[in-house]
Amino acid sequence: MTASLALGTHRLREVATAARRAAACPETAWVDTAPNYLAGRAHRLLAPVLTDHPELQVSTKVGFPAPGAAAAVAAGALPPEAAERGHSLAARYVRWQVERNRAALGRGCLDTVFLHNPERTGDPSALSIVLREAFAALEEAAAAGHLSTYGIATWSGFTEGLITVKQLDRLATEAAGSPDHRLCAVQLPVSLVEADALELALDGRGPISEAAERGWQVFASAPLHGGELVRAATEDLAALLRPGLSVAQACLLAAASCPGVTKVLLSASAPAHWEAARAALDQAAIPPRTLRKVCDVLAPHHPS
Repeated sequence: MTASLALGTHRLREVATAARRAAACPETAWVDTAPNYLAGRAHRLLAPVLTDHPELQVSTKVGFPAPGAAAAVAAGALPPEAAERGHSLAARYVRWQVERNRAALGRGCLDTVFLHNPERTGDPSALSIVLREAFAALEEAAAAGHLSTYGIATWSGFTEGLITVKQLDRLATEAAGSPDHRLCAVQLPVSLVEADALELALDGRGPISEAAERGWQVFASAPLHGGELVRAATEDLAALLRPGLSVAQACLLAAASCPGVTKVLLSASAPAHWEAARAALDQAAIPPRTLRKVCDVLAPHHPS
């Protein structure tokens, strides 16, 4: 089964137009954002689209202040040193930013809230405590009807061994006082460049497989590695993945074919790029044996 397409807003031009395009199709009606995206403008640009399209689901994040953290500091939610560092997952700040996100997006209940890049927290020895307390704050918000689910959005947390799905599940259980917690999503890079998670998933191992076993949503971020993959890949590689697709389409389908991935986030402003991506993900998944073959070919070119 192929993952569905969702709109990512990191460095996205024409956010509102792209979000309306995503909302037009039930299969793509999800937008992922963060308060610090587009120099702090992403939420403001998305708010009217979310009002006009209640069917459009939204995930956002907590952790990085939007440019200018003075309001959080003034409210006592963010210590000056954390504002200077530009990142915090302290429970007080998590609560404050959830409320700011709800107000900025005009949504009383956010579909998913991700803790953003826990690898930036600082002291790895304190990370479990920080995450447990942040999860408790998010459980409180869920109980109040302010969010439906929450998760972790990371770039390197899994690959660096700082977090595991088993650990996250345990910490959320402790925070909720029950296995029936609201942690049920992870977001991580999945591509033919950032292929570690993909290769592990093909063998039924690693964070994607462990999340899928628990029924969690798995969001694949940076499926084209910021466009670098399209420039680096060849037509021969695309033909190996799926004959008839462009390089970009074939690489997107590879990420969407990763077992356990449920959504692929694409920042596409141009209508033609979005429609091409939709067409690619409408195809049958690339077989695991083909993905293994491609990963073997590319193995010397990506980090172990």
